[in-house]
Amino acid sequence: MINLMANTHALFLKIIKLFDFTAPLLLRLYLVPIFWMAGTKKTDDMDSIISWFGNPDWGLGLPFPTVLAYLATYTEVIGAIFLLVGFGVRWISIPLMFTMIVAAVTVHLQNGWLAIAEGTGIFSTDRTVGAIEKLDKAKEILKENANYDWLTENGSLVILNNGVEFATTYFIMLLALLYLGSGKLSIDHLLYKKFMNNQ
Repeated sequence: MINLMANTHALFLKIIKLFDFTAPLLLRLYLVPIFWMAGTKKTDDMDSIISWFGNPDWGLGLPFPTVLAYLATYTEVIGAIFLLVGFGVRWISIPLMFTMIVAAVTVHLQNGWLAIAEGTGIFSTDRTVGAIEKLDKAKEILKENANYDWLTENGSLVILNNGVEFATTYFIMLLALLYLGSGKLSIDHLLYKKFMNNQ
C-alpha cells in the first residue's frame, strides 16, 4: 500500500512537472497590465506626479520627487515589458517589489488592509464602516433619483478604500517570481539554454 502511494505520488509529480511553466507564466502575465497601466498613467502627466510625490501638504512629501517619480514610472513601464517577454524577471522583480513597499508604506498603509471598503469582517475599520454607511446612503439617493439598474448593470457600486491589500498581493507575486524565475516560456530560459548548456 505504501509503495502504491509512493509510486502514485511520483507519477503525479512527473505529470505536473510537464506543466511547471504555467505558474511563472501566469504570474508574469497577470502583473503585466497592472504595472503597464500604473507606469503609462504616470507618463501621461509627469508634472502632476512629481508634484504629488514632493508636496508634504497634499502629497507624499518624498525627498527628490523628480528622481523618485521617474524611477517609479520607468521601473513599472520597463518592468511590464520585461515581465511580458520573460527577460531579466528575477532582476526586475527586485525594484518592482521595492516600488510596492514604498507605495504600501507611503500611500496605502494609513487606510488599513482592504482595497475595497467593507463594513464587516476582521479587516473592517471605522473608516471602512463609515464608507459603507455613505455608500448605502448614496445607493438610496440613486435608486430614488436615477436609473440605478442602468448604473449598476456592469457591476456593483463600491468605495475604494485604497488599503495595502493590492500592493501586498503584487509584492508576494513578485517575490514568487524572484525565486521561481520566469519559467520555460521566456527569453530568460532561451538564454539559459543557449549559454549555460554550452559550458
